Amino acid sequence: MTITEQPFLGWSPEAVVFDCDGTLMDTEQHWQDARVRALRDFGLRPAPGFAERAKGVHYLACGRMMAEEADKPELAPELTRSLLSHFLDRVADDPVTMPGAAEFVRRLSGRLPLAVASNCPLEVVEQCLEQAGLLAHFRHIVVPDVPDAYGATPQSGAPADAVRPKPWPDVYVTAALLCGARCERTLAVEDSLTGIESARRAGLRVVGVGPRPADGGGPVDLWVPTLRAPQLLEVHWVPPA
Repeated sequence: MTITEQPFLGWSPEAVVFDCDGTLMDTEQHWQDARVRALRDFGLRPAPGFAERAKGVHYLACGRMMAEEADKPELAPELTRSLLSHFLDRVADDPVTMPGAAEFVRRLSGRLPLAVASNCPLEVVEQCLEQAGLLAHFRHIVVPDVPDAYGATPQSGAPADAVRPKPWPDVYVTAALLCGARCERTLAVEDSLTGIESARRAGLRVVGVGPRPADGGGPVDLWVPTLRAPQLLEVHWVPPA
C-alpha cells in the first residue's frame, strides 16, 4: 500500500502493536555502541555499512553476522554474549524514550489494547519499558521463542508453531491475536525495514517512524518523523463498538 494524503481516513484499529528498539526506546545507539564494544573486546572492527545491516536484527543473528563478517565464525557465541552484556550496561546507564513515544503510549492506553512485538529478549524489553515507566501500559509483550531460527525454514528444523524473529511475521500475528484483534485491523508502529517487513507479512497496517531510509522505507501506510506528528491525529483511536 502506498502512502496517501489521508491514509487512515475512515479506518480504526482494534489494537496497536509497537516495536521497542528505535520506536519506543532510544536504544539503537545503545545497540550500535554495544556492537562496537563487543567487536573491540576481540580486537575487531565493524565492516563498512554494518550498522545499517544490523538494525532491527535479532541479537543472536547479529552476533553471528559480526563473527562471519570478521571471518571468525567460531567467535559467534562469545561475540553474542559480549554484545548483550554491553547493551544491558548501556540501557541501565541511559534509559531514554524516543521523542513523543511516552506521550503517545499514554494517550492510547486504556482506549485500545496495546502490545509490543520485539526481536529483543523478554528481559531486555521489560527492563527498558519499566525504567521508562511504560511497562504497565502494555497488555502483552511478544518476543521470539526460537530466537536462533532467524534464518530458519520449515526444512531446517524450526517447529511449525514456533514464534520466529522478524522479518518473519510471527511476533506481529501473535501480538494481534493476544490483543483479540484481527491482523488487518491492527496497526504496527515500526522504525526498521526488518520490522516493517514482519508487520506487512502479518497483514498489519504500518506507521513508520524516525529518519526515513533513502529507499523510502518499504510499504508503509504513513511515515512520520516522531510520534508527535500531527498526521497521527487522523487515526480514529477508539475502535467501533
